[in-house]
This record gives sequence, C-alpha cells and structure tokens, in this order.
Amino acid sequence: MPNSSRRDLLVVLALLFTTGWATNHFVSMMPVLHDDVHISDAALEGAFAIYAVGLLPGLLTGGGLSDRIGRRRVVLPGATGAALGNLLMLLWHTEPGVFVGRFVVGLGVGLAVSAGTAWSADVGGTRGTVLAGMTLTSGFAVGPLASGLIAQFTDGAALVAPFVVTVVASLAAVGAGFWTSGASTQLDLQKPLSAAPDHQGKSLARALLTGIPMSLWVFSAVSASVVTMAGRMSGFSGPWVPGVAAVLALGSGVVSQTLARRAGWGPRTGIAGALLAAAGFLTVAAGGSNPSPAAFLVASIVLGGAYGLCLREGLLDVETYAPATRRGLATGVFYVGTYLGFGLPLLMRAIEPSVGIIAPLVVIAALAAACAAVRTSQIRSGLLAGR
Repeated sequence: MPNSSRRDLLVVLALLFTTGWATNHFVSMMPVLHDDVHISDAALEGAFAIYAVGLLPGLLTGGGLSDRIGRRRVVLPGATGAALGNLLMLLWHTEPGVFVGRFVVGLGVGLAVSAGTAWSADVGGTRGTVLAGMTLTSGFAVGPLASGLIAQFTDGAALVAPFVVTVVASLAAVGAGFWTSGASTQLDLQKPLSAAPDHQGKSLARALLTGIPMSLWVFSAVSASVVTMAGRMSGFSGPWVPGVAAVLALGSGVVSQTLARRAGWGPRTGIAGALLAAAGFLTVAAGGSNPSPAAFLVASIVLGGAYGLCLREGLLDVETYAPATRRGLATGVFYVGTYLGFGLPLLMRAIEPSVGIIAPLVVIAALAAACAAVRTSQIRSGLLAGR
C-alpha cells in the first residue's frame, strides 16, 4: 500500500474511532445525569433511543451522497456534528439539552460511519473493511470506559470533563482529516441507481439480502448489555457499571472479530454470531430484574461476541457484493439495520407493564436463531459464494 494510502487509512480509522467514542461515551454519563441533574431513567433511555432517530437520515443519505461527492466531504461534517452534539450537552445538560444533543450526535454519526466505513474499504479493500469495524468497536468500548473513569475521579467536574475530552478528540481527528487526499470511488451520475447485478454478480440487492439479517443483532446485543442488563444491577451503581459492561461487550466484540479473521471461518461466522445473540438474550432473560454479577459478566461477553461477529460479517457482505459505486449506499442501509437495536431498551421499558421482562427477550432470542437459519440457507444456496 502506498504511503499516502496508508496515511489516509490511518486518518479514516482515527475518525471512526473518535466517532465511536463520541457516540457511546453517553452510556457512562447516564448515571451522572440521573444523579446530578435528576433526569429520569425513562428520559435517559429515550435520549439513548432518539440518537437512533437522528441516525436514520444520516445513514440513509450519507453513504449514497459520498458515492457522488466523495467520502471526505461527508465524513468530516459528520464527525464535526458528533462533536457539536456533545458540546451542546456540555453547555446544556438539562433534559431538553440532552435530547437535542443526542439527536445532533446521531445525525453526525450517521454521516461519518456510513461514509467512513465505505472510505476505509475504498482505501484498504477487505482489510480496510475489517479494520473499520474493529476500530469503530474500539471507539465504542473506550469511550464509555474513559468517560466513566473521568466522571468517577474528577471531583466536581463529572458533568464537564468527559464531554470536554470527547469534543477535543473528535475535533482533532477532523483536523487530521483535512490532510488526506479524500480519494474515493465516485458514482457515475449517468448510471441509474438499480439493484441489477454487474458482470461479477455484485448487486445492491445481494449485498442487502446477506447483510441485513446480520445487522439486526449488532447494536441490539450491545444495548441489551450496556443499558438493559447494567440498569438492572441494583446491587451496584455509578457511571462505572455501564462502562464496565461496554468494555466487556465491545472488548469481546474485538476479540471475536480477531478470532474469526485468524481462523478463517468465512460466512459461517454469521451463523455463530446470530446464535451467540440468541444465547445472550436468553441469559439476560434468565437474570430477571436483579441479575447476579456472574450473569452480568456472562451476558456482556456473549452479547459482545455476537456484536463483533455480526458486524464483521455484515460489513464483509456489503464490501463483497455491493458494486463499488453503490458501496456507500449499501453501507448506510446496513447501518440503519444495526442502529435500530439502540431502540431495544426503550421498547423493553414500554412493553414491560403488559408482558413483563422475560417474554420479550425470549421472542428476540428466537428471532436471532431464525436469522442463523436464514444464514445457513444462504450458504447452502450459493448466495454467499465468493467470500
């Protein structure tokens, strides 16, 4: 790889890392906002979910837009938006401020993640795709841990210092982004946006048919650990609890991706990911309203493994089967599926009075197992050939 391409890849990965940090450090700030500002748990989970609402337009438009105008022109404004959303919460940490800030973070992250992952694939190929997923995962893990520790040990500055660090890191990465070449695949504007296969058998439809079933178990697995499971740990409290859950889950995600790469498991990795998701949801259900520390640890690690494997497989499906001029669009649609999972804690809270806390998780586990069966069928039919 030429030095300029290597430099560009490192900068793109830095942008993805700080973007992951900027979005997920909020899980460690939720207990601080609850204790210091007295924002209710329901409102904080709503803010957690409204982030996903902000993501949708960014994800749906950012990837496709970057196919047309270039990756850098989309990624840098997106990463800046993530910083701006956190700056809003720094200056306006009331319930309305948190909602507005999280929505703005979502808009920015949607642009940065979809176009940034496509940019990494443009520069580094399959290696770039895998590194993008692992780097984003690392940012998701480090953000809550760092902010949780900063909040825990900065006397009198728990509502300020974590946001300051996050904003500065995001803006530093954006500044580095201006030194990249900005090279990327450009879309032929005369070519219609169709799902028809090209001469290599690639098509938007094929990329999404294989990637979307994996996308559903990415952030739903993480949120079940970091929000649902951590929130039920009545024997422990403080910003370090979701931070520990994030490190366990997302650290497990990085390890699982590394193992899958070294072992060369291929498309069957997705089957393992979906089955791990099913097992993790059942573990959360078995933990009930006051899970033991052992159940908390097991669920976080198992769900983290599911997250990592499903993210890896979905991104590789998109990189392998989407035409280069549709890669950004396909990546954006894939990430829409992943980020729907952030709405899981809010859904659980909404239906809990009528159906309890166990039955919904059992149903979700069954759906994950069904996606493992779908993946098996796709492998046998040849839809996943060439991977």
